[in-house]
Amino acid sequence: MACRISELVIDAADPERLAVFWSEVLGYVELGREDDGSIEIGPSGVGFGGPLPTLVLSPSADRRSGKLRLHIDVNATDRDQDAELERLLALGARPVDVGQTGSESWHVLSDPEGNEFCLLQTRLQPL
Repeated sequence: MACRISELVIDAADPERLAVFWSEVLGYVELGREDDGSIEIGPSGVGFGGPLPTLVLSPSADRRSGKLRLHIDVNATDRDQDAELERLLALGARPVDVGQTGSESWHVLSDPEGNEFCLLQTRLQPL
């Protein structure tokens, strides 16, 4: 039997801000809060253990140094890539240069705390 990714944990200076951002990006809702200030978000009506991983935004005062070794890729489900890029930028994402050539079919962005993620070109069917 293989494992499944059940949740991704992201250290955050401001978990509330990132929870709002990623909830808007992914169409997630808040699932719970822990005493340490962590906020878990995930799909509405499904939550932890469903077909999609939840995100846990965990408070951390540690400053990130260097390029992330892991990043999230997202795909639009109800619009083309250009329209989704506009939406993500309006939510607070920012373009990031990580050495791309400009001919890539994806856009490299960062969330409000500078965590890189990519908007891929292919539109996926919603789950």
